[in-house]
Amino acid sequence: MTGSRSARKVLIAVAVAAMLGAALIVAPPATPATVLLLFTIGIVAGIFGGLIGVGGSTIMLPIMYFYLGFPEPIAVGTGLFVVIFTSLSGAAGHLVRGNLDRRVAGWIAAGGLVGVIFGSWLFSFLVGYTRLLSLVLGLVFLVPSLGMIRDGLRPATRPEPGCIGGTPPGHLLFGTGVGVLTGITGLGGGYALVPGLLYIFGAPVAVTMGTSLASMIPMAILGGGIKLVEGYVAVGAGLTLAAGSIAGAQAGAATIHRFRPETLKLIFGFYFLYAAIRFITGFFGVGVP
Repeated sequence: MTGSRSARKVLIAVAVAAMLGAALIVAPPATPATVLLLFTIGIVAGIFGGLIGVGGSTIMLPIMYFYLGFPEPIAVGTGLFVVIFTSLSGAAGHLVRGNLDRRVAGWIAAGGLVGVIFGSWLFSFLVGYTRLLSLVLGLVFLVPSLGMIRDGLRPATRPEPGCIGGTPPGHLLFGTGVGVLTGITGLGGGYALVPGLLYIFGAPVAVTMGTSLASMIPMAILGGGIKLVEGYVAVGAGLTLAAGSIAGAQAGAATIHRFRPETLKLIFGFYFLYAAIRFITGFFGVGVP
């Protein structure tokens, strides 16, 4: 066990060093201070992602756009690119700790790939209605966020379920729906995957986080890869952020069992409430960082 842990630490260190080295070779950020800042942002986003099962783009995107001056398309594309590495690292960290249902993740991911392709195609017909879609999504996401905050604030009255419920067709359909939303909104799938797994399929909290990250991998690779080909990824900044997120996601996955399920629900509830507020205010043309 000690040997395997040491080997994992070495692999993570090598991956982080490789990302930083590639960033400095391919497209070095402006200054050493910028490298350190991006790396730190990546660590924070990775810890958050590994802990509550999201890709971390919600943290990276506003910082890149509002504070570092990245154009919005580049900030979005770079964020999606980094989610590839956050989800891979976080899912691997949860897998070795038994917090991942590979069967369920496979069905959701398969549906998600189909959904992303269809959602991306559908987006071209919904361009004029994206603000209305933001309002609908915000109101829909507001309900589970309040439910998770409520569950987090009150003591648990019954033990957690032992596994994720539902059937393969249900998981496939759910993944397709998440993929369609991802293709339309351009956001990572964690905001929908986590509450769906918790409240639709009655999943244990820790297993929800790992399964969400694993389900996200194909969608992140497809979406981030498309953004990279289209030229919407700042490669040097993206690789530096990715180096931090790889390390951070491992830390998040390693510390998840130190939190009670109610605490994790409370954390994600506030995160989800923040996302809902961003959607709703976006409809009214008010930008929320």
